[in-house]
Amino acid sequence: MIKRENKKAQTTLFIIIAIVIVVLAVLIYTFYPKIKSTLAGTSTNPYQYMQTCMGDDTTKSIELLSTQGGSINPEHYIVYNSDNIEYLCYTNENYKTCVMQQPMLKNHVEQEIKKNMQSKADSCFSALQKDYQNQGYQVNLKSGEMSVELLPKRVVISFNNSMVITKGETKTYDKFKIVLDNNLYELIGIVNSILNWEARYGDAETTLYMDYYHDLKVEKKKQIEGSKIYILTDRNTGNKFQFATRSVAWPAGY
Repeated sequence: MIKRENKKAQTTLFIIIAIVIVVLAVLIYTFYPKIKSTLAGTSTNPYQYMQTCMGDDTTKSIELLSTQGGSINPEHYIVYNSDNIEYLCYTNENYKTCVMQQPMLKNHVEQEIKKNMQSKADSCFSALQKDYQNQGYQVNLKSGEMSVELLPKRVVISFNNSMVITKGETKTYDKFKIVLDNNLYELIGIVNSILNWEARYGDAETTLYMDYYHDLKVEKKKQIEGSKIYILTDRNTGNKFQFATRSVAWPAGY
């Protein structure tokens, strides 16, 4: 009888231990990332902090202006599939070739991204500073100029900011950069080529570009009043750039 009681007690103990282990495993799995984040601090790598803080918003900003002809808030545009698509080459006269509306398109797009992301950048640097201060650091943050560059296969946002943190030892961080994988640079190069054809001859042959760039899809949607919507799509990434032109247009009815 005593042995049976001991076995029952041991079995009960093993069951309790097993339950405790399972519960601990679940708790660790659920809360460990948060615990780790709290212990390490979210600003252990300030460069990665800024990349994470700004990355998604910058991507959305690029996607928006790419569907609108390169502008966040187009002023001279045509509505197509609910998108306000800016005219990059335009004339309101019939039979005449269009005039370039954004002759420095790459620079224009860079400035549009900068203007749209400046507020977010300030907010991220402020949050980064507060994060370090909450961990007991003394922080000296100096703001600097923000610049945007479209480069082959990537978009780079650079900051001339510097941050000095002190807690026991002093560390200095500068040359902050946000880098996004995006072929907007290449797409704009092709857009400029199409615009040159539109400005000189009143039209562009889309198949020529697809024959040369096998990963590129180029569509041309003609509108009733003479406008054309060009849609460039990278078949691999899905990145898209669309814009409008009106050149050598015919009167309604022809």
